Amino acid sequence: MDLGIAGDTVLVTASSAGLGRASAEALAAEGANVVVCGRDADRLAETETELSDLAGDVLGVQTDITSKHDLEALVEAAVEEFGGLDHVVTSAGGVPPGSFTDLTEKEWYGAYDMLVMSAVWTVKAARPHLEASDKGTITCITSTTVREVVDDLILSNAVRRGVIGLVKSLSYELAPDVRVNAVLPGAHETSRIRELVDAAVERGDHDTYEDGLAEWSDGIPMGRIGDPRELGDVVAFLASDRASFVNGACVPVDGGTLRSA
Repeated sequence: MDLGIAGDTVLVTASSAGLGRASAEALAAEGANVVVCGRDADRLAETETELSDLAGDVLGVQTDITSKHDLEALVEAAVEEFGGLDHVVTSAGGVPPGSFTDLTEKEWYGAYDMLVMSAVWTVKAARPHLEASDKGTITCITSTTVREVVDDLILSNAVRRGVIGLVKSLSYELAPDVRVNAVLPGAHETSRIRELVDAAVERGDHDTYEDGLAEWSDGIPMGRIGDPRELGDVVAFLASDRASFVNGACVPVDGGTLRSA
């Protein structure tokens, strides 16, 4: 299926690794010009090089997404390089695990900046450019924790829900010029999960990597965790005209894990 986004310009935050990178990869493979960012300069350069082998042009910009200034500069760099901006995908790294009694106020504020304010700052800077495009979209990558809480992930459980409120509000405020949606990923085989499984094998919790991965698959009706590119393909679809009547949606990409409707 041709998504019709070849030549469009897409900015993806927190995209030097994980689900942000998978989304950037899917968009670049469709021929979009992709702007990627991350804090680690070496990893960002590697991502820029590898994605440049796909169909679209790629620009990497070193960025701390908890910095309003950095995000404004990121949007400015994207527009300067490609002459405009058609789509924004917001992603963010994981926040510290823990229960309510474990976490400090500093960690709460840090999680809010990373998960919510990074999206707010990005959208504020990008909004005039998205409205000037005839294809403007925003897709926020969140988590299934916005629907069903997970033990010892209270920061993700509580703070990510602010992004869903932002998405639903913007889907009214920015329509019909800009469509705004969210994706809710479950477990995917990102570098973070690979690190956790490898560590579990080293501790002797599992005999093999495959055994550890199987534990992550428990409770997933599809019988496995996701490939990050499967999430990226949904993000690319939501940016396309094929999804032109999809607005304000929160789409789970979790193999059927969520039990709530």
